[in-house]
Amino acid sequence: MTEKRLYHTVANKILELIDSGVFPPGSRLPGERDLAEKFGVSRVSIREAEIALQAQGRLEIKVGSGAYVLDGANQTVNGLPKVGPFELTEARALFEAESAALAAPIITDEAIEELEGYISIMSGKTKSDMSADEADAAFHNAIARATNNHAIMFVIDSMWKMRTEAAQLQRVYKQVCDKDSSHREDEHQSILDALKNRDSAAARQAMRAHFTRMIDALLEASEEEAYEQVRRDAAESRSRFMLAKQLT
Repeated sequence: MTEKRLYHTVANKILELIDSGVFPPGSRLPGERDLAEKFGVSRVSIREAEIALQAQGRLEIKVGSGAYVLDGANQTVNGLPKVGPFELTEARALFEAESAALAAPIITDEAIEELEGYISIMSGKTKSDMSADEADAAFHNAIARATNNHAIMFVIDSMWKMRTEAAQLQRVYKQVCDKDSSHREDEHQSILDALKNRDSAAARQAMRAHFTRMIDALLEASEEEAYEQVRRDAAESRSRFMLAKQLT
């Protein structure tokens, strides 16, 4: 397993310890070296796992102090469970890949035409009152409807509500989508091409690739945010040091 994928397994193991009460809210996690020895991984994997958990709102990383467990894991937003961007994207990858595979052999020409329209809006080729993000959501929900399975429709619609109604998720996804907007049209076109060919395996793979790229982008965004926080903290420390020096 690569270092980049290993962090996800480590993050899940840390979450299990948090949820089981081994590390209660407010407690400080063991240091990177201790956790690396415990899980048999590198300190890099521990650091990436902690960054991912911070993005999910489960940890707070304090520079020079360590990673602390946050409370509020059971809070809800508009009746929906509070989840982090990595959790949500992983769930979407699972459900939507299978949704695309189920839809492929039975999707209608009318549904294909509808999907083409949403891609045109996302790319800016068609002017519409619908935003690119709204067209993106409509694209995925249209595929869910094409399965003719109401349970799948409900689950996928609920996940989109989590994405759009939770402030933290809105911010993180906007950051990723704005930065990687060039990928969106190509990835959705690949999904559509597979559906046009009524190819379940290709539709599943195209949808999975779309979310895999998004998970990688989320990790990169989380790392950049953590590094920016380090820079801000360092600048603040320098300012305090210079002020103290002037007063002595």
